[in-house]
Amino acid sequence: MDGDLKNILIKTANTIRHLSIDAVQKANSGHPGLPLGCAEIGAYLYGFALNHNPKNPRWINRDRFILSAGHGSMLLYSSLYLAGFDISLDDIKNFRSLHSKTPGHPEINVKLGIETTTGPLGQGIGNAVGLALAYKILAQKFNTKEYEIFTNKIYCLAGDGCFMEGASAEASSIAGHLNLNNLILIYDSNNVCLDGPLSETCTEDMKKRYLGYGFEVHDIDGNDLVAIDAVISRLKDSQQRPALIVAHTLIGKGSPNKVGSHKVHGSPLGVEEVKLTKEALGLPNEDFYVPRQVIDYFEKKQLAQKDLETSWNEIFRVWSKSFPDLYKTFEQMQEFSLTNELENKIASLEISSPISGRAASNKIINLLASIIPNLYGGSADLSSSDMTMMKDYDVISPNNFKGRNIKFGVREFAMGTITSGLALSTMILPFAGTFLVFSDYMKNAIRLAALSKLKLIYQFTHDSIFLGEDGPTHQPVEQLVSLRSIPHLNVIRPADAWEVKMAWIAAFKYDGPTAIVLSRQSLSDIEGTHVAYADGVGRGAYIIKKEKNSPDFTIFATGSEVKLALEVAERIERLDKDVRVISMPCWEIFENQPVEYQNSIVGGDIGKRVSIEAASEMGWHKYIGREGIAISVDDFGLSATLHDLAYEFGFTPDSIVPRIISN
Repeated sequence: MDGDLKNILIKTANTIRHLSIDAVQKANSGHPGLPLGCAEIGAYLYGFALNHNPKNPRWINRDRFILSAGHGSMLLYSSLYLAGFDISLDDIKNFRSLHSKTPGHPEINVKLGIETTTGPLGQGIGNAVGLALAYKILAQKFNTKEYEIFTNKIYCLAGDGCFMEGASAEASSIAGHLNLNNLILIYDSNNVCLDGPLSETCTEDMKKRYLGYGFEVHDIDGNDLVAIDAVISRLKDSQQRPALIVAHTLIGKGSPNKVGSHKVHGSPLGVEEVKLTKEALGLPNEDFYVPRQVIDYFEKKQLAQKDLETSWNEIFRVWSKSFPDLYKTFEQMQEFSLTNELENKIASLEISSPISGRAASNKIINLLASIIPNLYGGSADLSSSDMTMMKDYDVISPNNFKGRNIKFGVREFAMGTITSGLALSTMILPFAGTFLVFSDYMKNAIRLAALSKLKLIYQFTHDSIFLGEDGPTHQPVEQLVSLRSIPHLNVIRPADAWEVKMAWIAAFKYDGPTAIVLSRQSLSDIEGTHVAYADGVGRGAYIIKKEKNSPDFTIFATGSEVKLALEVAERIERLDKDVRVISMPCWEIFENQPVEYQNSIVGGDIGKRVSIEAASEMGWHKYIGREGIAISVDDFGLSATLHDLAYEFGFTPDSIVPRIISN
């Protein structure tokens, strides 16, 4: 690193510090410790190392930077502002203000250079692993001997809390196993946690831990630009394995009275300490100061970065002409949409009955895999049980990314974070599978995917107590309502193979995450479900058995209980009563229908309302009212056969009909 570059990066680092402490102080809220401690890392990455174009932040071959330690968001915002992304100095001043571009923790906005939503610690590491995996897949698929289309690196900055969270261990284990040598993980090692010294809670040897995962490990002074450059420059040229850089930093560097203390982690410095910090760093005592020299440097750098993309575009142009078949696949993966032709192929797929929901979905997955080149997916060591395997494609393995199946191992949380990372590539449409009860392990990853509105699919199988003999540890009860409570997550529980097909169509139509919840046991074909997508699952709820005149009873059901609801309706009608049956596979889709449609299904006087679902009753009273009857499971299950469980928990016509009639 020459002296001129070093000097401008030192000024950049101190500018990051200046902007960060002023923004936190103005907001009277935030985390100044990390931006003060990691300013050299931010300055080096955004001022020198990252290959990107701030004027075209969606450039597909850009390097990606993820701030896993999202509480240090002012490091990111300050760096993005200086680099020339669409963040202004006023946006910096509006840190943590309502509807600002600079919320307390980073929220995905690629236009602004924010690659993913972070904050819950450790998940950014998993997202970075997912992105690294995505680009290894894309590089192997599209790079040729003559032309390299994908050459980018994935950088991730994480703190002590990220490494203590289990998600980081799971994700890093996968990264090491697959030898993702495009991943550079930077550890902000400052020996301080929010509550006090790191030594109070964690004394593990981080270097040995990551050597054990299969990473190459480097130990540097994280406030020394020359040391940072020596490692990262080498990794950019000849990285052989995923890398961990243990960067020893001083939390709150520059703050005379709070440096090295947990007191600088998550609270503003205070007016007097801000003044003293600026004095200690040799900064002018004015608010939000940016040196002209730093502005000029980044303006010149933007021109160089634009030229970098221009050169790539020329390589890409020649490649696209030289390899038209690869280019066609590239376009398919970049511009996927559900066409009428694909929707018709899904709808017309022959699936015999009876068949379990999971098996029906597997047939659809294998059809889709032959048509959609960017469909990649896997399972948490359960592909033979949750039936997520694409039979005509290999499993991705270390240094071999030609397959389409991903074996995540027994790492549900990492699977959730990595799947989100795959989706962040925008060229891979991922799905992930496990048992519904184990969705709890990955719940926060699902939540962040929903918050980010990532397009991906979860296949959750073994959807109720009716999975049988494995017993209550594996039988979900509260998981359905838990998933339904997540905003922007569509949860679909199909009643038969037709509704499973429609669920996949719904997932493709939705610009966000979808959970398809499927049975282990076989389900019979239901005549009433065989309606067009727009009239059935595409409405979220629809009438599968209409009353003859005016309903005395209306029964709502999902999944395997829809068939039971029809049997109950038949029994009740023998008693000279009129019954409406509604299949309600997706509450979220239904709630987004016009009010007129909703009222046509559940509005007005539709008799006594009953819900039948082998899960918690929570939420159903919104549709059946306080006086409605919820046939549900509100205790843990038991280990027994499906038949015995149905009788034990009252999921038979003999049990349900008297309960309804007597009320």
